[in-house]
Amino acid sequence: MQVHYQVMSWDFETDAEYQKLLDWADEFVRTKVEPMDYVYKNPYDKSDKEAVAALKPLQKEVKDKGLWACHLGPDLGGPGYGQVKLALLNEILGRSSWAPIVFGCQAPDSGNAEILAHYATEEQKKRYLQPLLDGDIHSCYSMTEPQAGADPALFETKAVRDGDGWVLSGEKWFSSNAPYSEFFIVMAVTDTEKSTYHGQSMFIVPKETPGVEIIRSTGAGPDTSHQSHSYIRYNDVRLPFDALLGEEGGAFAIAQTRLGGGRIHHAMRTIAQCRKAFDLMCERALSRRTRNGKLADLQMTQQKIADSWIEFEQFRLLVLRTAWKIDKYQDYMKVRKDIAGVKVAMAKVYHDIVQRSMQLHGALGISGEMPFSSMMIGAQVMGIADGPTEVHQVTVAKQVLRDYEAGDERWPSAHIPTRTAEARKLLGVDK
Repeated sequence: MQVHYQVMSWDFETDAEYQKLLDWADEFVRTKVEPMDYVYKNPYDKSDKEAVAALKPLQKEVKDKGLWACHLGPDLGGPGYGQVKLALLNEILGRSSWAPIVFGCQAPDSGNAEILAHYATEEQKKRYLQPLLDGDIHSCYSMTEPQAGADPALFETKAVRDGDGWVLSGEKWFSSNAPYSEFFIVMAVTDTEKSTYHGQSMFIVPKETPGVEIIRSTGAGPDTSHQSHSYIRYNDVRLPFDALLGEEGGAFAIAQTRLGGGRIHHAMRTIAQCRKAFDLMCERALSRRTRNGKLADLQMTQQKIADSWIEFEQFRLLVLRTAWKIDKYQDYMKVRKDIAGVKVAMAKVYHDIVQRSMQLHGALGISGEMPFSSMMIGAQVMGIADGPTEVHQVTVAKQVLRDYEAGDERWPSAHIPTRTAEARKLLGVDK
């Protein structure tokens, strides 16, 4: 008898046509984009005319190749490749701080563009979204606060109705990209009588609006060349009524739309940094000699390489499966557990691989002549950005436990005496 089995799609290969684009992107980033990391300082600083002049031709090449703004669907000028293909591309782009801007998918602009596309009015899209998609301007997401961090239940910044508009007041901390942005997307309390989930709203605030005060800007770690995260005070900023983004009270839903995509995109680019650190580790192991041979001949080095490879492959597959689920369900909430899991794993895997590679490089590894120190800070940033690791661990646990039911509080379901008695009864076996 011939048996027919159901065939399901489960493939680890990339289709040939898209692989050609990935191969082009790999060489393009390596030969034309990565050199910019060593010459020009800040990809977001449009006052650096020399850097902008070097950037524009590269962006044109990307657009001509059809790889511009790959996170966007065709309705917004992107190719609509989906998250899996975007992940494979971001594994390349994550090698360079300039690559995301060259390819039109830099944070926080990519996330801001996503929520503008979903929630903005036609007038707002024309004024803010289109220039953002064209790469002509940058934007800032102004959410976290000095006393609250990222916990919206503790936010104090308020927007109060006044006549035909709003008055915005309060302080925001670590508002990314503020010094180089044309406008800010600000989350503020609009109804103290309602819950956190329904009492806050989003506003679009042009940077030059009277009352917007950037108190100071800082960076991650001691590097002073990228001081792009700002401490902002909104001093009774008067906004027109149409500065509201989406519905009043809808900020939490808007934020989750943005942050879900942001977290997985961070992970995609982190894969590139992990691979870079791993490649340097292997190169060092084969190049550096000791009195007893190469580092690669030593078992402790081999353990570092083995552990790093296993952790890297596990993390990469988790990211790709999560991207596949997002494409399948088209709903970040249905993939919430997976995204949180990726977020937790990301910082640890990144840190551990970088630390091992740094260790094998000895004094050179901890010096400013190698990238490991900034990569270690980058790993810690991934443990904080878009919500701290601990919050996502709680999310994973809660989501996992939803699939389980409580058993007998005295004897677990695998309690051998209980199971044996049940089995004997079922099989009719005498005691």
